[in-house]
Amino acid sequence: MRIILALLSGALFGAGLAFSGMADPMRVRAFLDLFGVWDPTLAFVMGGAMIPMALAWAIQRRIERPLADTAFTLPDTRGIDGKLALGAILFGIGWGIGGLCPGPAIASLSLAPGDVAPFVLAMLGGMAIHRIIIRS
Repeated sequence: MRIILALLSGALFGAGLAFSGMADPMRVRAFLDLFGVWDPTLAFVMGGAMIPMALAWAIQRRIERPLADTAFTLPDTRGIDGKLALGAILFGIGWGIGGLCPGPAIASLSLAPGDVAPFVLAMLGGMAIHRIIIRS
């Protein structure tokens, strides 16, 4: 049951990314182009995403456990440290250069695999390097 829910959630997320334009690198680059021809569309997508997330947090506080697990596994809140700042900087650079972040990149593999595959491979390589460095 958990696998089915995960697949349905992933499919819904991917469809939302494709429908909203978040999987279109050109739209993302136009959003990031503040001093050129700025496209504010993704600001509305991001703002709109806050509504269901706020509802999810409100519901989570009122129920004992999730539907498909025995307990909630939520990360501890921690302050901003060097690792977080460096990760955010690298994420922003990759997002600006590639016009994609991890979720839309995976979703875009079904829309334009030849165009997106180099980005996904570089992203996976970066994740592997991170894992190797963290273990050291």
